[in-house]
Amino acid sequence: MAGGRGRGAATLIAAAVVLGWLLVGGIAGPYAGKLGDVATNDNASFLPADAEATRAQDLAAGFVARQTTPALVVYERRSGITAADKQQAAADAAQFAQVKGVVGPLPPPLPSQDGQALQVIVPIDNSEGEQIRQVVDELRRIVGQNTDGSTVDVAGPAGLLADLIDVFTAIDGPLLLVTLVVVLIILLIVYRSPVLWIFPLLAAGMSYSLASVFVYQLAKHDVITLNGQAQGILTVLVFGAGTDYALLLIARYREELHRHERPWDAMKAAWRGAAPAIGASGVTVIVSLLCLLLSSLNSNRGLGPVAAVGIAATLVVMLTFLPALLVLGGRWAFWPRTPVVDRADPQAEHGGWSRIAGFVARRARVLWLTTAAVLALLVIGLTQIGATTLGQSEMFTNRTDSVAGQEVIDRHYPAGTGSPATIFTRRESAPQVAQVAQGVPGVAAVRPVTQRDQAGPPDPKAPPVVVDGRVQLEATLTDPPDSDAAEQTIRDLRDAVHQVPNADTVVGGFTAIDVDTSDAAARDRNVIIPVVLVVITVILALLLRALVAPVLLIATVVLSFLATLGLCALIFKYLLGFPGVDASFPLFAFVFLVALGIDYNIFLMSRVREESVKRGTRAGVLAGLAVTGGVITSAGIVLAATFSALAVLPLVVLVELGVAVAVGVLLDTIVVRSLLVPALAYDIGPKVWWPGRLSRAVRSGTETGHAR
Repeated sequence: MAGGRGRGAATLIAAAVVLGWLLVGGIAGPYAGKLGDVATNDNASFLPADAEATRAQDLAAGFVARQTTPALVVYERRSGITAADKQQAAADAAQFAQVKGVVGPLPPPLPSQDGQALQVIVPIDNSEGEQIRQVVDELRRIVGQNTDGSTVDVAGPAGLLADLIDVFTAIDGPLLLVTLVVVLIILLIVYRSPVLWIFPLLAAGMSYSLASVFVYQLAKHDVITLNGQAQGILTVLVFGAGTDYALLLIARYREELHRHERPWDAMKAAWRGAAPAIGASGVTVIVSLLCLLLSSLNSNRGLGPVAAVGIAATLVVMLTFLPALLVLGGRWAFWPRTPVVDRADPQAEHGGWSRIAGFVARRARVLWLTTAAVLALLVIGLTQIGATTLGQSEMFTNRTDSVAGQEVIDRHYPAGTGSPATIFTRRESAPQVAQVAQGVPGVAAVRPVTQRDQAGPPDPKAPPVVVDGRVQLEATLTDPPDSDAAEQTIRDLRDAVHQVPNADTVVGGFTAIDVDTSDAAARDRNVIIPVVLVVITVILALLLRALVAPVLLIATVVLSFLATLGLCALIFKYLLGFPGVDASFPLFAFVFLVALGIDYNIFLMSRVREESVKRGTRAGVLAGLAVTGGVITSAGIVLAATFSALAVLPLVVLVELGVAVAVGVLLDTIVVRSLLVPALAYDIGPKVWWPGRLSRAVRSGTETGHAR
């Protein structure tokens, strides 16, 4: 009777938890599709307030009634522009000026010197990124399809931004769908059950809904900056990490079902065994992500809290909702591989990993030296990662309209036409600053901004506009505005004009934003990476109650990270043909690979420590590896596959991040966690727990093995 009442009470508690979470999911679910409404994708808004390009933007506001972002509509006919082409471009320009959001009147079409192209500059009110996209869509509708041997494309900063926004609109639908399908397929393969996959997938979906509510509200009230990149990472991170945590808990639950008759008792034992490792893993990832708050870039500062909220929501759901679901499911959830009460040693169920553990014991020293050498060899590939820088027109994996238009501009105009560098200086110094700027290699022309600029073609005799004692100069560059050469020209230009005494000169513009973003990204790497390493080391020391083990784990994960970057550099350059990496890529790759990579070592070493208390260190290493090997490998495959889903977005930086995390996680789970770490721990023996008490505890017959 008492057992029946206890079983009934346990079922009621589990049912109440599940119903409560389903109510939360019903409220939170719709927010998952609304994140795009509060996302911002304007690169300039991500710059630090003290960046020179930001100061230039602030000064530019005084020279115009409304700040604008230019769209460049370019017409090309290789055989030569005809009179009909000129009439068509003029007629289109008249229609452009009538589009809501376009700041007119527009200057007349600008012919190229070779007579093969026309260009119409269309200033668009940049008060809202989504409005820019709508205006560009309307411009593209007006110009229609390429016909009669001519082409017409909408490029420039506005065209590029519109194409980026189009990419990010795929996040709410296709990316989420692909992620769900990938996780479903892997869970079916791992569990070989038509039922069990439902529980982790349902819990992961609940985690994403809960995270979406908080992220939406924080972004809506301007507490954080959400962009499409962070939104995509949030999706795959929640599903990947959530499935990882679910796999660990379910594996431990299966073990305990062999020891306990009632699912409730089995879950209590499994929760006590797995929750500390899951919690430590989640806290490590959260704290590592929050280190991005130290970034000087608003985009990085936004990504940290967004991803941290996702992991926090995942932790809460996986440690409450998922256990309740599993208790309600009972043993039948594992059908047809239903666990029975047989008190079996969990190692007996993992014969394959027991054999791997035996191999580690026999060849520990040779094994860790060999794997470390292989990883070190991969690090050599890092020499390729800095060879080029990813320009904004090179961000897409496909050929967008803005990219095609930029190629036309590059062929027929000074490449910086339409995206000039803006120079703000004192009126009395303007002639000297203009002369100095004109002498900088890479600068095609320098002219002042005049009143005539808003009403027609530039008049060299018109007086410059003066605002608060300053004038604005425009410097047209000879190279594409998103190229390495243009960025170097901006650096040289700044060095030159800053030398003019008492001019208080500020240089901004499209290319200057890229320069300042790149510099801020380099500063962030130098600051944040050491902080993350220190934070993770402290957390590991507290979890493992040792100093040697955390230092060794950090060293192996850093080696794995560098090896991953080296291998990915080769993949990007020689296999995928990507032109380079985004400035933010190394930092993002580090945070995700180190934080997520250390997860698997936490899962392994927390179990190794638990087994070492009972068996001794060397026997504990082998037992921990045998028991956790299958589940951690499965978790790594799930996380790698979910991040690979980023490849559905035609954006190079997200594809690169997805590939890097997938490659790095597989290296961590298959090489580092399965071979390098256990072999190293086995070779060192009890001293791996120094200075903790476990380093001095020797179990008879268990610590006498020697690595060969």
